[in-house]
Amino acid sequence: MEHFVVSARKYRPQTFKDVVGQQAITNTLLNAIDNNHLAQALLFTGPRGVGKTTCARILAKMINSEGTETEDEDFAFNVFELDAASNNSVDDIRNLTDQVRIPPQVGKYKVYIIDEVHMLSQSAFNAFLKTLEEPPKHCIFILATTEKHKIIPTILSRCQIFDFKRITVKDAKEYLKYIAQEQGVNADDDALHIIAQKADGAMRDALSIFDRVVSFSGKDLTRQAVTENLNVLDYETYFESTDLILENKIPELLIQFNTTLSKGFDGHHYIAGLASHFRDLLVSKTPSTIELLEVGEETKKKYLEQSQKASQAFLLQAINLANDCDLKYKSSKNQRLLVELCLMQLASITFDGEKKNSRHYIIPASFFKKKGITPIPVNVPKPEVKTEVDSNKKETNPASQFQSPKPIKIDLNSNKKRKSGLSLSSLRVKKEHQIKQMEVVVDEENLPTEPFTEAQLVTAWNEYTSMIRKNGQYNLASILAMDVPKVKGTTVHLEYPAETNKVEVERNQYELLAYIRKNLNNYDISLSIDVNEVKQKQYAYTPIEKFEKLKEKNASILLLKKTFDLDL
Repeated sequence: MEHFVVSARKYRPQTFKDVVGQQAITNTLLNAIDNNHLAQALLFTGPRGVGKTTCARILAKMINSEGTETEDEDFAFNVFELDAASNNSVDDIRNLTDQVRIPPQVGKYKVYIIDEVHMLSQSAFNAFLKTLEEPPKHCIFILATTEKHKIIPTILSRCQIFDFKRITVKDAKEYLKYIAQEQGVNADDDALHIIAQKADGAMRDALSIFDRVVSFSGKDLTRQAVTENLNVLDYETYFESTDLILENKIPELLIQFNTTLSKGFDGHHYIAGLASHFRDLLVSKTPSTIELLEVGEETKKKYLEQSQKASQAFLLQAINLANDCDLKYKSSKNQRLLVELCLMQLASITFDGEKKNSRHYIIPASFFKKKGITPIPVNVPKPEVKTEVDSNKKETNPASQFQSPKPIKIDLNSNKKRKSGLSLSSLRVKKEHQIKQMEVVVDEENLPTEPFTEAQLVTAWNEYTSMIRKNGQYNLASILAMDVPKVKGTTVHLEYPAETNKVEVERNQYELLAYIRKNLNNYDISLSIDVNEVKQKQYAYTPIEKFEKLKEKNASILLLKKTFDLDL
């Protein structure tokens, strides 16, 4: 059995050109070598797996090469790698400073690569200060660390610092594509993109994940195999969730979320991914921001297609709701309910709240025939045609008596202000017109005004409240049940603690009055609503106010509190 070498070691860069995603640093080091401007103490800092140790080894090889060496010669006698995690004592640093004095036997420089240098103890740092500040001419120190903030400032001030950045998803995907071609693996573009995203900017992690997924799926690397092996939520899950949200299908959305949980995924991971999905849809709506979308080409087409279905206002509100759920998730006692509530709110953003059969349809005559009802024919009177007799007693053509209708002229230069059919002012005018029509009907038909009692009014009021509650108007029903109506003459008086309650009732007063008038057979009934802010205060008590109320009713409560040292 042939020995297997992991891709992170097999494809470790041998020159600065092979280093992925660190062009600024590699160009700086190349220019420093060419111009003989290389510092004797370098500090490579950055996240794991981005090429710090690799660049240190390449640098050590380049400064010792004279152009006559073989490619695989690494000058092992001149390169000393020290792991500061296990060699962090003062004695280890003293042994290092003793070795520094000896010049190299081959090449120009002795290079000391100290990895994880932040693990050195405080005394070891102090013992290393003098040597680091004034090393011999033949010696170069390269320090590498992932946590620069743990290194004392006196060390930092003696080093030339190079900050390595995280490798972008695009660069990592391109390098994985190159390695897949080298190994003869047929890899989907989306599959490599998911691996690059999962690596989170670390090339070594990306190569480790690549090896694992290839072992799982063989020579054909598909997006489905990657998502199954890495246990990550696929893009399709979020596309399907967004479609259900836009279609206001709350039951199907909750079932899909339950299916996601049954596969072993966390609700926090799901809602955070959904927020990122909404962000990607928002980015896809504008051509100038599409470059911020870090996905494969096939997935990008799906994002562009779905972004046309969702408005910008919806996406902004959806991102806000999903992000708020993400922030509250860890502190929630019922985390599943929190996510489900967020999903229901998301699916209700585009819901207009109107009933589907509230439209007015024209009933065809065939409907009455099926019910056995014979429609009554309506005779339309014909227009009278007057004829004229000339001097020879001959009738002229009757059609000549009808003049062609005059065309309607619209004065575009008129100063009269026109209103849009969707403006607030036009809606207000329409409502006033309905009120005037109601008043005209009442005056013309002389509708009855029979007397009624307050008990009859309360009964009719409760019936109307129950009826609208069954129809789904829970908010209005709750407001109507807050106060018992009182009658003065034919005026129904109500008192509410907040202005919003008054506005809601006034908005629906015409349907309410129509029901009450018809039920009590009195069309003079009107509505009067007052706001009493003092009444609002009766609904909320602080713990101290509750305690004072209880103490007034029973003085032993105070004794109980003092005896057991109770808190409010």
